[in-house]
Amino acid sequence: MTAAARATTRSPSLVLLFLLLAYILNFLDRQILGILAAPIQADLKLTDSEFGTIAGIAFAILYSVLGVPLALLADRTSRSWVVTASLAVWSGFTALCGTATGFWQLFLYRLGVGIGEAGGVAPSYAIISDYFPPERRARALGIYSLGVPLGLGGGTIIGAYLAANFNWQTAFFVMGMIGLVLAPILKWVVRDLPKPVTATPAERPRAGTVFKTLAAKPTFWLLAFAASMSSLVGYGLALWTPSILIRSFDLSLIQSGQFMSSLLLIGGTAGVFAGGVLADKLGHLDRKWYALLPAIAWLVTAPFFLFGFLSPNLTIAWPLLLIPNALNILWLGPITTAVQHLVAPAQRATAAGFFLLINNLIGLGVGPKLIGAISTHLKTSYGAESLRYAAMGVLGFYLVAALLAFIASRRLDRDWVEETPA
Repeated sequence: MTAAARATTRSPSLVLLFLLLAYILNFLDRQILGILAAPIQADLKLTDSEFGTIAGIAFAILYSVLGVPLALLADRTSRSWVVTASLAVWSGFTALCGTATGFWQLFLYRLGVGIGEAGGVAPSYAIISDYFPPERRARALGIYSLGVPLGLGGGTIIGAYLAANFNWQTAFFVMGMIGLVLAPILKWVVRDLPKPVTATPAERPRAGTVFKTLAAKPTFWLLAFAASMSSLVGYGLALWTPSILIRSFDLSLIQSGQFMSSLLLIGGTAGVFAGGVLADKLGHLDRKWYALLPAIAWLVTAPFFLFGFLSPNLTIAWPLLLIPNALNILWLGPITTAVQHLVAPAQRATAAGFFLLINNLIGLGVGPKLIGAISTHLKTSYGAESLRYAAMGVLGFYLVAALLAFIASRRLDRDWVEETPA
């Protein structure tokens, strides 16, 4: 990078911090729906299946599909502008969720949240990959991915307190306004680095070209579907676990929020950070570890979630659930880093968009809806316990994820794109 270019950019750490803040809000706005499930379902008269549709399909449809064109737009124009505009849009629709009076209104507003959030993550991956060298990239992406547990945990506890002391509508208003205030500050801080002038025609960001590159690499499909299987369970449990705590363990809304947020903030942050650090250290020795680390983590995750949900009380359940809440999202740093290295630097946001398209269509689109539908089906037989058994019924997908990631680890080195020094 030239001296002039350095003068127009920010510190990598400062850029990472503000992208992290936006990502935290991304998941705050998602998770707040989960902790508010009970009062929303009561007020709007929604079944578990209907609520699963709003939380999953309503969000996932446009979030997944629009991710690719918005990522392509970011690669061709300005990644920072796409992230900023996306933050403003999803925050505005989050605030509007507080005005919903029925199923279809809330469904449409969640579609709007999905439209906004579609442009936030993939360009952020690319910005971070631009600012951080390969040997520090997994750690930086791991720090960025702390937005997942911090947002999920924060959304759980903040939503619970706002709903308990005011109402669920207020919780949506507050979260939305925070994002609208942050958006212009983020644009001022986060600046695009100059695009490489030596890119070959094959490296220029065209959706068809990027897809052909990825489609020809078995590693991409294996990693994308492995992450999707994990996300199917992870997004489903993030939405429904607060309700399980209320129905099966007789917790109040506040108690459920406290319990859930402690698991996410302690376990989740430790797991995501450890994944990034370990991937940088072990991946430098052998690239297979970018896929092998998540495979090992998912193998351990499934039985611990099962034992935790079957626990007779919360004293036993908490440590059993803490472990899988750390391990189930350890993959974020390693796998997102690996995907960034399957294409040329100029194509990274678009590649991440295709990865997220698969991950979110399956994870977000299927997970919350599947658990809700199973719970509704089991309602007549198991009553209030139907949701707990529905959650346990999907844990086998973690084993599928582990198998796919293990196979990917054996091919990753062949599909890796070496980065040419600037």
